[in-house]
Amino acid sequence: MQKTLTIFITLLYMCASLQAQIDGDKIFQNDQVITIELEFSQVSFYDSLVLNYETATYMKADLTLTDASGSTSFSDVGVRFKGNSTFNHPGNKKAFKIDFNEYISGQNYDGLKKLNFSNGFKDPSLMREKIFFDMCQDAGVPAPRANFANVYFNGTLWGFYTVVEQIDDQFLDWRILDDDGNLFKAGDNFGGGPGGGGNAADLVDYGPDQTAYAERYELKSNEDENDWTDLIELIDFINNSSATDFENELGNHIELEAYIRSVALDNLFSNLDSYTGSARNYYLYHNLTTNKWEWIKWDGNESFGSYGGGGGPGGGLNMLTLPLDHHDNDRPLLENLFASPTLYAQYEDEVCYLIGNFFNPASMNPKIDALKSLIQSSVYADGNKQYTNANFDDVIEGNITTGGGPGGGTVYGIKSFIQAKNNYVTGLLDCSGVNTENELESVVSTFPNPFHSSVIVDLGSERFHSISIYDNLGRVVYEEEINGASTIELNLSFLENGIYFGQLNNEKSNGNTMFKLVKE
Repeated sequence: MQKTLTIFITLLYMCASLQAQIDGDKIFQNDQVITIELEFSQVSFYDSLVLNYETATYMKADLTLTDASGSTSFSDVGVRFKGNSTFNHPGNKKAFKIDFNEYISGQNYDGLKKLNFSNGFKDPSLMREKIFFDMCQDAGVPAPRANFANVYFNGTLWGFYTVVEQIDDQFLDWRILDDDGNLFKAGDNFGGGPGGGGNAADLVDYGPDQTAYAERYELKSNEDENDWTDLIELIDFINNSSATDFENELGNHIELEAYIRSVALDNLFSNLDSYTGSARNYYLYHNLTTNKWEWIKWDGNESFGSYGGGGGPGGGLNMLTLPLDHHDNDRPLLENLFASPTLYAQYEDEVCYLIGNFFNPASMNPKIDALKSLIQSSVYADGNKQYTNANFDDVIEGNITTGGGPGGGTVYGIKSFIQAKNNYVTGLLDCSGVNTENELESVVSTFPNPFHSSVIVDLGSERFHSISIYDNLGRVVYEEEINGASTIELNLSFLENGIYFGQLNNEKSNGNTMFKLVKE
């Protein structure tokens, strides 16, 4: 039943954008290539952006943003370069961030205050981050939305970028449905130590003094209170609880199924620039509604086994045969999770679920082909990209070998990586006992749908004892006993216009049979 509820909530997130109530829908609702035109007044704007990188200082620029809804212009947005390895991209195409209200308070686009632009460092396909975050979304794992943009600086095409949603209160509002708690970002540990970092956000216990954690995590909300007690309590539980208490009580501290599925995604994508490897690139949010922590993905540009800190192709670790329980040392959350037979069995179930529903060639290859068709002309036009047009075409199908330097050597192909990892994992696990069918079943038909006041639900050959209707926040708005009827008519005239979900219950389905309704 827990997996059913997760899928149900996932469907809410996937479909809620149809109501045009989520900030950022204009950019992220549909796959598209938007246009970003930035005009800097400084003659040497690029040199200034480079100088400002060390202090994360914004520069003013005027912006015209064009998407499927039209063009919108802004004065005085803030622009700065960002990233670690992405900043060292060999060329002028740096990753950057736009802050709409850095200089004009309240300025935003479609409710968004900030946007991030990834430059495709080490990614000849220029679609890895989009694919990774899209699968997270589809699988119900909290992650930013992503799309694409052609970016112009002072009238010159600067490059083709991936646009990534900011993790902030707007994201928390639509994805978590709670934005009052503490939001922590795993700190930037680039420069030494494990995976290149000196102060890894490893969730190791460094004592009760929050200053011991100040260089490992960044508090992104409630900064005035600056109270890290809840994070330190979580870390204390992870490190100091008994094996039995950890196994039995972890789900009281963290949204467990979503977190375990998040771990499984990192393994399937060999995404080691994460807590698994570098111990960075994630957020932790304390949901005050549920009093549980939510694990939020971040920075998927080195998914598909391209993180050099983890060995990379031909560099110590075979990313295509990565052990299911792989992690770097001093990762207590993973160490304790994998040490629990019960939790590890749940982890294997999640791996099977992802393999069966999402991470397989039948599901992924058509999406990959569609993305290639969408972006190919823009990629070709990008004169500042790191790789050639031939590299882009070839790496979608299979591995390529490029020159030396950062991002050089062998690069895993997109489709071939998915096929190889799928083959490897299915050879390790017996997934026959795990439900890998889409849990939004097609046995139910509805008419009319959309509806105005009442809707007829044809239940086919199945017999159910009750029906529940939920709104897009997951709240029950209607319930009825149906006692095995084959057809029912629901009078839902009292509902406001919008998207709703029906859930049918009997002993066989245990709530797995769901369907969507639209009232207009």
